[in-house]
Amino acid sequence: MSLPVRKAPVAKVIPSVETWHGFEKTDNYKWLKADNWQEVMHTPTKLPKAIRSYLEAENRFFKAEMAETKILQQALFKEMKGRIKQDDSSVPAPDGKYLYCSTYKKGGQYPLYWRRLKDDKKNTLLFDGNALAKGLDYFDFGDIDISPDQSLAAWSYDGNGSEFYDMKVRDLSTGKDHSDLLTNTSGDAVWAADGKSFFYTIQDENHRPLKTYRHTLGKPQADDILVYEEKDPGLFSGVAQTASEQFITFNSHDHETTEIWIVPSATPDASPKLVVSRSEKIEYQIEHWNDRFIIKTNAGGAEDYKIVEAPLSDPSLGNWKDLIAHRPGIFIVAFGVFKNWLVRLERENALPRMVVRDMHSGEEHSIAFDEEAYSLGFGEMREFETDILRFSYSSMTTPGQVFDYNMKTRERILRKTQIIPSGHNAEDYITRRLLAPAHDGEKIPVTLLYKKSTKLDGSAPLWLYGYGSYGMSMPASFNSNILSLVDRGFIYAIAHIRGGQEKGKHWYKAGKLEHKTNTFKDFISSAKFLIAEKYTSTKNIVAQGGSAGGMLMGAVTNMAPELFNGIIAEVPFVDVLSTMLDTSLPLTPPEWPEWGNPIESKQAYETIASYSPGDNVTRQAYPHIMAVGGLTDPRVTYWEPAKWVANLRAKKTNNNLLLMKIIMTAGHGGASGRFDRLKEVAEAYAFGIKITKVPHVD
Repeated sequence: MSLPVRKAPVAKVIPSVETWHGFEKTDNYKWLKADNWQEVMHTPTKLPKAIRSYLEAENRFFKAEMAETKILQQALFKEMKGRIKQDDSSVPAPDGKYLYCSTYKKGGQYPLYWRRLKDDKKNTLLFDGNALAKGLDYFDFGDIDISPDQSLAAWSYDGNGSEFYDMKVRDLSTGKDHSDLLTNTSGDAVWAADGKSFFYTIQDENHRPLKTYRHTLGKPQADDILVYEEKDPGLFSGVAQTASEQFITFNSHDHETTEIWIVPSATPDASPKLVVSRSEKIEYQIEHWNDRFIIKTNAGGAEDYKIVEAPLSDPSLGNWKDLIAHRPGIFIVAFGVFKNWLVRLERENALPRMVVRDMHSGEEHSIAFDEEAYSLGFGEMREFETDILRFSYSSMTTPGQVFDYNMKTRERILRKTQIIPSGHNAEDYITRRLLAPAHDGEKIPVTLLYKKSTKLDGSAPLWLYGYGSYGMSMPASFNSNILSLVDRGFIYAIAHIRGGQEKGKHWYKAGKLEHKTNTFKDFISSAKFLIAEKYTSTKNIVAQGGSAGGMLMGAVTNMAPELFNGIIAEVPFVDVLSTMLDTSLPLTPPEWPEWGNPIESKQAYETIASYSPGDNVTRQAYPHIMAVGGLTDPRVTYWEPAKWVANLRAKKTNNNLLLMKIIMTAGHGGASGRFDRLKEVAEAYAFGIKITKVPHVD
């Protein structure tokens, strides 16, 4: 590995000093946040020249330093592309008289959506993502919502990565779009029962979805009727529909509280009716079954959730009756309701299972698998009156499978197994689930994947992935890209650290607010455990995380830089304190329940200031670091990685690589095309391989 020989860009220092709760906060790189950032989200060319010049200089430096890996990147891309069935297709999903599916064509970057009559073998093309993306640097389907009579589709797309979706209406018999055009939407639509109008949510200039409208076909957006407005910028809002399609729901929520209003689909102009007020300070999700609502909730101290029922006539909290009682340690992840069935996905000791309940008899049975660690989830289901449950299964060694399960006969039919064209023998690999001791005695689940031939003597390089925020659990699922690392001798590991919900709600609560540092300490403990158990050795670990997982990368790099050889931080949330102090940013008020409100609370300020990665960069030796951001990212704005890297350049004391790439044509998720995204993965993998002593790097 060669050390940097080129002169890295140096961001100019323009100190900006603020005082909060008596503490002086100095930000030398605040100027990198464009004053017109809202405008830049819509029109990236409006980025001020000085900022653009600096970001482009970083991009040139990144390209130059990574030039020697070009052949390796090409090899990685070819491998990963070779594991994709280029003309892949989904299992057709029934919906009334039609079957709906998506496909890809060879060489195509974007999906095609089709349907056919159930008694016909000929598909009709509804949408061609490749044609729609033509001429655009970025294209992302938002959603495709079919009208009740299946003659129309409200569909949306994002053309620059900022997640402002334009919405149109397509006549599915002709393939032509109507004149209707709705801008700045969140991407989703819900049709009224008569198919003459639909509901959608728009996002304000600060990218907050606060207003839901009813659109009547053929009328301009200016004439749309405001149906629901969320006044609190600290809550997310949106519109959805029950699986029965009998009710439309208007939802407001943050990370701790829910409020839902309902309207019958048959009377879309009726006044919304409140289910339970946000003043109750509970979370809940609602579905409809016969004469009652079925509700998943944490009410009454049900930390790991329970399922209750309530009458349609009055679903207020006092009328809730337990259907599935709360069982501590058994976490209800999700649930689905059918005409005769209730299905819940639950997790116990970090392993998922599905439980099917006959809604008439109350009889239950479970669906589970025998592997040591695996992933289980609901598949695409469009029908309410059915006995067929579709679910997906995979593990780190087992490619994805789609099953149709007859809940009545309990027959399980394998409908699809992910094809790996270049070949895959699961017997060549081993997946393990270990428990690493934390600093306070907790046990941290760690999932491993490695080749049988890999020596477990501490010599293997290890790729350690983590997230640990928002209660998001990292599944032990199949990812064919990882094989390019494992086949080169890496052990791939996922640390299921606190802040996720792998071990229930308490696992999440123990990694947020004043307990946030548990997340970082768990990741460090996982690394130390894997070193102690001879899976790898000190300075032989490449750590990777994105978004809030990128914050994790920044924090552990400050706290234990000696453990890691390299850090890959993708769209990293590393400017936590400044972001939580800026009420104009899209996610700041809704995120206070996750991180704390440092504006109102001195304690929250001190807590966040103690770990916020950008605020804790010190003069010390740092691992090799690769940071990636997106110019139009509304979730983790481009200036977060830019400020972090500028600060690191000014303070780090060694010559390890410090690279940053800002993708000027994308947002939070990187490139939109499936092959362009693979090139970004190849770039990250090439960085990790470049800094690691592994054989056969080409």
